[in-house]
Amino acid sequence: MCRHLGWLGTDVAVSSLVLDPPYGLRVQSYAPRRQKHGLLNADGWGVGFFDGSVPRRWRSPAPLWGDVSFGSVAPALRSHCVVAAVRSATVGMPIEASATAPFTDGRWLLSHNGVVDRAALPTTPNAESACDSARLAAVVFARGLDALGDTVAEVAAADPNARLNILAANGSRLLATAWGDTLSILRRGDGTVLASEPYDDDAGWEDVPDHHLVEVTADGVTLTPLH
Repeated sequence: MCRHLGWLGTDVAVSSLVLDPPYGLRVQSYAPRRQKHGLLNADGWGVGFFDGSVPRRWRSPAPLWGDVSFGSVAPALRSHCVVAAVRSATVGMPIEASATAPFTDGRWLLSHNGVVDRAALPTTPNAESACDSARLAAVVFARGLDALGDTVAEVAAADPNARLNILAANGSRLLATAWGDTLSILRRGDGTVLASEPYDDDAGWEDVPDHHLVEVTADGVTLTPLH
C-alpha cells in the first residue's frame, strides 16, 4: 500500500532520490522489494519539495514509470528537503491527483503508507480528498506534528488493523512512523534518507523497528518507541 521517501540535507536533484537509484521509487512503482501488501504502486505518484521554506508539489494519478515529462524535469529540481511517494490505492478509494501524497497544510508535506478505516478518524473539514490517507493527513495536521506519535497511537487504538507509516517534513525536520510496514534510514555524508525500503544496496541502510517514531534534524536522528 504505497512506498515513500524523505530527504533532509544539502540541496540535491530530485531525480537523484526518486528516479536514478537502481531500486528507487520509479522501480518501486512496479517492482517493490519489501512491500508487504500489494505488488504494484500504479495509482499515482507525488513529489513535494521545499523552495526555501515554501512547500511545492507535483502530483499525478498515473503510474510514475510512464511519466516522461517528470523524468525530463526532475534533474533540474533541487531541494534540501523532499517528500515523494508512489501509490497503491486502498480498495474503494478514489484514484485522482488530490488523493495522492504528499498532502500539505501549507507548512508540512505528508505521506501515508498504509490503510485506515475512515470511520475510526475524527471528522476534519480540510481533507484534500475523501480517501483514507488524505483524511488521516488532515487529522495529523489538525493535531499538530509534535503530537504525531500520540495521534498514531490513538488512531491505532480505534482501528487495530490500521497500518500507519507516516512521513512528514517542514523543511527543517523529517518525522516518520513505522507502524505495520517497513521503514529504513540511510545516513549519508550530505544528509539523511528515510524510505519505505532501501533504494540501493548500500550497506549503510538501517531498518527501523516497528512501532517507532523517527525524527531527523540538523542535529541527527532520534528513534522513540511508540506504545
